[in-house]
Amino acid sequence: MIQSPLQFSESRRLHVAIIMDGNGRWAQARGLPRVAGHRAGAGAVRRVVEASPDLGIGTLTIYAFSSDNWRRPVREVNALMRLFRAYLRTETNNCVKNGVRVEVIGRRDRLPSVVLSEVEIAERTTRGCGTLHLRIAVDYSSRDAILRAASRLKDTGEVSREVFSKLLGDEEKSMGVQDVDLLIRTGGEQRLSDFLLWESAYAELYFTRRMWPDFDRTDLTAAVNEFHNRERRFGGLSVVAGD
Repeated sequence: MIQSPLQFSESRRLHVAIIMDGNGRWAQARGLPRVAGHRAGAGAVRRVVEASPDLGIGTLTIYAFSSDNWRRPVREVNALMRLFRAYLRTETNNCVKNGVRVEVIGRRDRLPSVVLSEVEIAERTTRGCGTLHLRIAVDYSSRDAILRAASRLKDTGEVSREVFSKLLGDEEKSMGVQDVDLLIRTGGEQRLSDFLLWESAYAELYFTRRMWPDFDRTDLTAAVNEFHNRERRFGGLSVVAGD
């Protein structure tokens, strides 16, 4: 198999990204309000965070709230913001205990002040943790992040993938984060929805019909095992015996 600096090895932990889809449909199928699905989805986040280090995952990026989600009904948006704030408040101490560094990527200028305050507390409190880097994408748009990074590229005097990646990383407050190895989407849909488009250029994509509130360690293990069973060539060719 062709060697690549992006190739996974046992000494390199994975960057897994997850589009957490299906909360609303999960709730509606049970005759519950959509917000009940979002609350249940918080439990799935907890399970996945706990399982990740044992599966060789060093960075976990989850799509919590896209920039397009502001178009949802005000009541649902407010409920999501309250839930996000509550998650940070209740989980920060557990993150410290388990070595989980929390970082929020995306725009911050449109977040409610009480939510932003909780974000800053969680990031400051977990800054020294090194077992797992948990990145939560809130008010996030990959295309907007790319545009903002591109607008700064002209001031660098150098145009290259490496320079642009650094600019994009600074935009997302995550300097030095490796590209995505495995991108998972739950809920049965098969699209990227403006999530980590640059970083996922060579990501393996894994789609499952499992609704996010039902996603657990077993599902994450299945996705990671599928990743390891795939051949990643990064545009090259496999080495065939005798060639």
